[in-house]
Amino acid sequence: MSYVIKLFFALILFSSLDLVAEEESNYKNSEKPYKKSELKSGSYFSREETRAIELDEFENPGMIWVERGSELFNIQMGNNNIACSNCHNQNNNSLIGVATTYPKIYENKLINLEQKINICLDNNMNVEPYLLESNNLLSLSSFITYISKGLPMNVSIEAEAQKYFNRGKEIYFERVGQMNLACNQCHDNLAGSYLRAEKISQGHINGFPSYLMRWENIASVHRRFQFCNNQARA
Repeated sequence: MSYVIKLFFALILFSSLDLVAEEESNYKNSEKPYKKSELKSGSYFSREETRAIELDEFENPGMIWVERGSELFNIQMGNNNIACSNCHNQNNNSLIGVATTYPKIYENKLINLEQKINICLDNNMNVEPYLLESNNLLSLSSFITYISKGLPMNVSIEAEAQKYFNRGKEIYFERVGQMNLACNQCHDNLAGSYLRAEKISQGHINGFPSYLMRWENIASVHRRFQFCNNQARA
């Protein structure tokens, strides 16, 4: 299981678990509970004009990928000549809440939503799986995630998933790279402070895939993890 998948699993749980806040602000290791006095979405830390763009679906550039994903969802593909919508009918709301349950265990492995999409394409539709970070894959992922917009995260850490959560938690508090930084140093201790011109968020990832204005493109949470690791020179 890759480093970023485990980290993704931990962060998505930190966004949803109801843990008790702790007064102490200096978190030195993963044995201490996650600091959560008040959860704030990433948009809370954005500039007012950025939030306005996000809320306006006509102006929000990320909606281009959502709309493309909706089109792909209804296109018949592959030798089986079926569409995603043949199994997941939008009218019966079969996909509402699905995105909030990932990552999850599938056939004894931890997978994210993008991996599950590729599994369905390969196994059920006889379609060549999409490349990671490709427009088609992120479009489908964006559309499926958009269907669950506003719903709380609902990731399970029962049974086999527990070990991945524990490892992800260790990674979250682990200092890495030449900068000797851990995720919690920014997203716990310094949330609300500025790193150059950017306000540091609490690091919740419920909004991904997300259009990042600095990149002028849609990005998965794993690409965001990689960016942070690069900044830490890990």
